[in-house]
Amino acid sequence: QVQLVESGGGLVQAGGSLRLSCVASGLTFSNYVMAWFRQAPGKEREFVGAVWSDDSTYFADSVKGRFTISRDNAKNAVYLQMNSLKREDTAVYSCAARRGIRLETRSDVYDHWGQGTQVTVSS
Repeated sequence: QVQLVESGGGLVQAGGSLRLSCVASGLTFSNYVMAWFRQAPGKEREFVGAVWSDDSTYFADSVKGRFTISRDNAKNAVYLQMNSLKREDTAVYSCAARRGIRLETRSDVYDHWGQGTQVTVSS
């Protein structure tokens, strides 16, 4: 059974930083693209960024230059480092896994999801 478990969310002031973690089990981690999505109240789920097993990354324009993603294949873990946080970054952040190598920003094509972790940015 595949499980993705996120941690690291919380309350932070605007301009601050947070680091989210996602640990996967039950899958061959290196075979999966790992992505982060977020969903703010009343809004659709939004792609944040993705990382491939070769450590290449891709980000949504809204977070480019502020967020980074890394992964540790030995630990089956993926990390989202969020810097210069803005109030509009407030959302539930979820990690997702998709087998393969193609870039996908649509959430419906991801195979596995974590439960999500709340990030709240205050002014």
